Amino acid sequence: MRKPLILLASAAMLAKLVSPALAYDRYAERPPVVVSPDLSAPWVLQLGRNPGEVMPRQQRRQQRAQVQVRPAAPREAPRAAQRQKVRPDGVQTAALRAPEKRSVKPQINPIYLPQTVAYDGAEKAGTIIIDTTENFLYLVGTDGQARRYGVGTGKPGFEWSGTHKVTSKREWPEWRPPAEMIARERAKGRVLPAMMTGGPENPLGARALYLGSTLYRIHGTNQPWTIGGAVSSGCIRMRNEDVMDLYERVAVGTTVIVR
Repeated sequence: MRKPLILLASAAMLAKLVSPALAYDRYAERPPVVVSPDLSAPWVLQLGRNPGEVMPRQQRRQQRAQVQVRPAAPREAPRAAQRQKVRPDGVQTAALRAPEKRSVKPQINPIYLPQTVAYDGAEKAGTIIIDTTENFLYLVGTDGQARRYGVGTGKPGFEWSGTHKVTSKREWPEWRPPAEMIARERAKGRVLPAMMTGGPENPLGARALYLGSTLYRIHGTNQPWTIGGAVSSGCIRMRNEDVMDLYERVAVGTTVIVR
């Protein structure tokens, strides 16, 4: 009987030692959660007020009116406009310099494009006539017509005339400048190669018709914008597409008359 009494006494003593606040804390009511009645008001406006305090509507309106709205930053100017800007002193910096324009090679006059024209000369069909004054090459046809091409001819001091035969034809010919030309260009400060293989950069272009035993040729060019002028060292130059067309129309042995 003594043991139950001891246990009851111990339980009573423990109950007195425990604080009522700690014993019932988990069941105590929590402080109310305060939510701003005006949810659109900036949260900064709620700082510094006591929980549960409701700001009057008129005061809320006044505080919202005092909030400064920062203006949006101006949009960056387009890069094209930035490149066109100039410093106040008038100097255009490299960073702002406008892009350079690409150089465009000039086109030839349309009159020098291939076309069929009337021809009343006495030469028989298949003959090539070269007019070095007007810079035209005529391939005589039938029925009083001829196919006319624009050409580049000898510059002043390199003009010539005569009659020859086409002795050979070559596609994408190699170029071997004569010794006189090499010496002449060296005096101008330009060094010519002893030989250049055929290709788009070769001055003889895509095709060549060799005239007799001379050094002259009817050939293409890598400078088509020179057609129609007196520009060569005596050769007759044509656009590559034109000399390719002529190449297919004539044969070795064709008569060439240069006037």
